[in-house]
Amino acid sequence: MKKYVLALVVCSVFMSCKDNPVSKKIKETKDAVSNSTNAVQEMTNMQEDIKELQATTPLTNEELKSWLPEEVEGLKRISYKAGQAGMMNISSIEAVYANEDKSKKFSISIIDGAGQVGAAATAGVRMVMSQDFEEEDENGFRRTVTKNGAKAIEEYRTGNNRSKIQLMESNRFYLEAKGANMDLDETWDAIEELNLEKLG
Repeated sequence: MKKYVLALVVCSVFMSCKDNPVSKKIKETKDAVSNSTNAVQEMTNMQEDIKELQATTPLTNEELKSWLPEEVEGLKRISYKAGQAGMMNISSIEAVYANEDKSKKFSISIIDGAGQVGAAATAGVRMVMSQDFEEEDENGFRRTVTKNGAKAIEEYRTGNNRSKIQLMESNRFYLEAKGANMDLDETWDAIEELNLEKLG
């Protein structure tokens, strides 16, 4: 009996060790199961959304242009492109904002998930965002977060102070925002000033 108790104690100490390959594998398996469950749940949620989006008319270039702000967080718009994904029948717009000496830049790319092709294109993004992950090295990190009730992917590079945020607005509009010489908080502030909810 003593040997059995001793074996249990040794085993539990071994398992609790942070760098232990067994406990690491258990955590990875747990995360994989959790992500698989999230993916299945997201697929179920998406089915109705996709049907609705397929039947929705995408925004026109003019509608996207009229929404696009002239200035964001004190940065002025220096360029834009509307309909770049038009050849694939996807409604989209891109824009770049910068300060006076161009030392700070904020760029956005938006895809409308409405219509047959748009719904299919954004479905994959939603699946990725249903996962939970976090990666970090000496150059920065990449992780999923929940902001204002919605999932997003954050990336930050420490060496050059660059940030990138990907999110879905109302399960329809996919946004990729990049900040040059901007940390994540600054990039989130700029996104909030965009008033994405006005797109729909």
